[in-house]
Amino acid sequence: MNKDNSPKANMEVLGEPRNFIEEHIEKDLREGRNNQRIHTRFPPEPNGYLHIGHAKSIVLNFGIAEKYNGLCNLRFDDTNPVKENEEYIESIKRDINWLGYEWHETPRYAADYFEQLYEWAVKLVKMGKAYVCDLTPEQIAERRGTPTEPGQESPYRNRSVEENLDLLERMRKGEFPDGKKTLRAKIDMASPNMHLRDPMIYRIIHVDHHRTGDKWCIYPMYDFAHGQSDYLEGITHSLCTLEFEVHRPLYDWFLDQLVEGDYRPQQIEFARLNLTYTIMSKRKLQQLVEDGDVDGWDDPRMPTISGLRRRGYTPAAIRNFAQNVGIAKRENLIDVAVLEHKVREDLNIKAPRYMAVLDPLKVVITNYPEGQIEEMDIINNPEDDSMGSRKIPFSREVYIERKDFMEDPPRKFFRLAPGKEVRLKSAYIIKCEEVIKDEEGNITELHCTYDPETKSGADNAGRKVKGTLHWVSVDHAFKAEVRLYDRLFKDEDPGKNKNNFKESLNPESLKIIKNCMMEPALKDMQLENKMQFQRIGYFCVDHKHSTPGQPVFNQTVPLRDSWSKKSNQQKNQK
Repeated sequence: MNKDNSPKANMEVLGEPRNFIEEHIEKDLREGRNNQRIHTRFPPEPNGYLHIGHAKSIVLNFGIAEKYNGLCNLRFDDTNPVKENEEYIESIKRDINWLGYEWHETPRYAADYFEQLYEWAVKLVKMGKAYVCDLTPEQIAERRGTPTEPGQESPYRNRSVEENLDLLERMRKGEFPDGKKTLRAKIDMASPNMHLRDPMIYRIIHVDHHRTGDKWCIYPMYDFAHGQSDYLEGITHSLCTLEFEVHRPLYDWFLDQLVEGDYRPQQIEFARLNLTYTIMSKRKLQQLVEDGDVDGWDDPRMPTISGLRRRGYTPAAIRNFAQNVGIAKRENLIDVAVLEHKVREDLNIKAPRYMAVLDPLKVVITNYPEGQIEEMDIINNPEDDSMGSRKIPFSREVYIERKDFMEDPPRKFFRLAPGKEVRLKSAYIIKCEEVIKDEEGNITELHCTYDPETKSGADNAGRKVKGTLHWVSVDHAFKAEVRLYDRLFKDEDPGKNKNNFKESLNPESLKIIKNCMMEPALKDMQLENKMQFQRIGYFCVDHKHSTPGQPVFNQTVPLRDSWSKKSNQQKNQK
């Protein structure tokens, strides 16, 4: 990231803004606000793994800093020690780096500012703008009122400054149990904005903090810590999702009371990312993990960044997707197929092609010389000549996909059938002569003949056929496990059933196939290597289940959006 955050460097990039946030930033630059500095931040709570919605925020915050020669901080909002731990912190750092971004200097933590935040809380008390309240959180909620009716003032609202200071200090010393007292801002219990009706500033939590240990037993609320942390770090633009729009007056109120000078961070809200067939609640995602519905936070069916990475998604595809969906002021629902398209688009250019047969059916080429092995030349990626080609062994017996053969095919079935011809990719044209079955009538193998004058790439390759099949030599194939992933939820809006969202779980979201047959080059694939299995889809080597010399392959995406086809069929049936 460019660290030249000077006014001159920032002004040089002014141009055509892509969205309303960039319009806002460029207006601030032209007007000289905050000395024409641009400084953003990404402030995750370390209470779970990041998901694709956070990726949009990461791309926005770090992207704004990059575009305008600014800086972007990583600051952990670690104000609730009950739900936070180091595992989540390390996963967040790892995900941001994997997406291709670096934060300014070292990671920050709200905990770094606990002492200053407490001093500001004392200042509010001395100003008569904060008080210690003995109501429980439940009682506070009951007395808050409604959007059309004012709330009821706390009976403790008019305690003296001296009493409030004494009680606050005793709260800090740990004299009171959890929930016994809170520190509240004294604003307006009749405000039409519910967040200004004497919000809590501090609550008592007797739990050790991952950074401060047992030093504190009172912790600041997010609304109090967030704006002040922005101020202490010199943040110019605090970019938040739309649900924080109603919090902005409180964000500004705290700054107005506590800081001096012309500099102020400003909060700007944008619509969060909502995807079809996807849950974006960290609480619900954690429930799936804890209940064993998925294989951890990095399960390839999860929308977490670590899950998408394990599934084979690329950082570039996710960044392109985030930029493509854009920044809006209103909530909208994005079809998850848009994300999958971006993945295909990126992998189509980058992924080498290999041959793998998931449901093998043996083909014996009866007129091919026994014991003969040929090395067939195959292009690694037709989209990128620099990837070159490789040799693949061809022999008398090969595997093809079972679904690529039908005894009684429909008219436009351009694959193998009795008496029909197809080309084996990069090899020969073969013709089915005989179908071999077992005692129960199951097809066990096909006997075919080949035309030696049709070798792929030869000058006399001659005639053409409509069907081309992928294949693997029986003598050279190795068995591997393949994991096919479908969408985790079967409903377009799985969150609509708030009481039991898990009713929407797709029981067919994972299919494990044990005896797939692979071309020999695939045996040497390394962890997270990505490739296309020809005519099937994009895959990667799973880092959790693979062992040396025995890779396990995760399906990233099929070659086409099979769900669109399903949806169209369902609509036609209706």
